[in-house]
Amino acid sequence: MKRREVHIGPGAPSLLLVIVVVSMSVLGLLAIMSARNDAQLSRRSQTYTLAEYDRAAQAETHLAQLDALLVQCTGAADYYATVEELLPDFMRMDGHRVTWTEEGETGRSLLCTVELLPPGSPERYRWVEHLFLVTESNFDLP
Repeated sequence: MKRREVHIGPGAPSLLLVIVVVSMSVLGLLAIMSARNDAQLSRRSQTYTLAEYDRAAQAETHLAQLDALLVQCTGAADYYATVEELLPDFMRMDGHRVTWTEEGETGRSLLCTVELLPPGSPERYRWVEHLFLVTESNFDLP
């Protein structure tokens, strides 16, 4: 019986090399797509974060306006009624609490509520709420 030798021709290693190159190309493409999506998500997150900081700064500005108003009303006979009368249009008073909302272009809003303390207290107010709100209708999905 004659023994037959098996030779692997140039086709098998070439086929293996093509499979490796195609696999590496697909992995590279997936890495590029993932990096692009991460960069897009980072830009979007930065936009929302900056907008939220802007709204928080605006809320602090409005709080400073309210504080100046409280200083102005300190000597009034009916303190809370005078404060309510002089409040800016965007603020509303409910009992001893003043509430206002800072709206933004990103669809999120900042709800601010402070409780007015009695005249003669060391502090004029204290924060009750400082919440970022997102409604489902404002939620933008890609």
